[in-house]
Amino acid sequence: MKERRSALIGEFDRLGASILQSMDLLDRDAAAAAHTLGIAIAADGREPLSSAAFVAETGVAVNVRTRSVAGVAIVEIDKGKVSRARTSRGFSLIGTSARTDAVANAFEVVIDRLLDVAILELSVRRLADEIARTTRRMNALEHIVVPRLEAQRARISLVLEERELEDRVRLRLMRARGNREGTRP
Repeated sequence: MKERRSALIGEFDRLGASILQSMDLLDRDAAAAAHTLGIAIAADGREPLSSAAFVAETGVAVNVRTRSVAGVAIVEIDKGKVSRARTSRGFSLIGTSARTDAVANAFEVVIDRLLDVAILELSVRRLADEIARTTRRMNALEHIVVPRLEAQRARISLVLEERELEDRVRLRLMRARGNREGTRP
């Protein structure tokens, strides 16, 4: 159980460092995207951006698979390309400004990072839950089950010693009785 817990903690540490780095990148990219969006709204207005966002709305292909680390399912994804070419977003290049393209690019980067962070966070939560569960089991074994078994072993050992002593005494009495009966005429 200790080996399992060590394996879980090792994977948790590996993913923990990765998630912190990914979250920092996500925060940076989200701030840059919000700044780009603010500039585009100020220059072009909300309507052209809303229209472009409505037309460009498509899904992201995601293939989810799991791998097992010490019995815990760790989620991994194979995601399709989130960023798209300017011509495949669905809105007119003539009817929109370069700022609209910049906003689209910035938020595609944010979506890509967000998918990475979401998967890492899910895996880290699963690992943390399993580490806590394994730690509780280890503590229960160390502090409850093992002391109880040791106490039972001590009681059984005491009973066996008492029986052995009683058997010795009984054997001596039988020998003594046999000697007394054998020596009488």
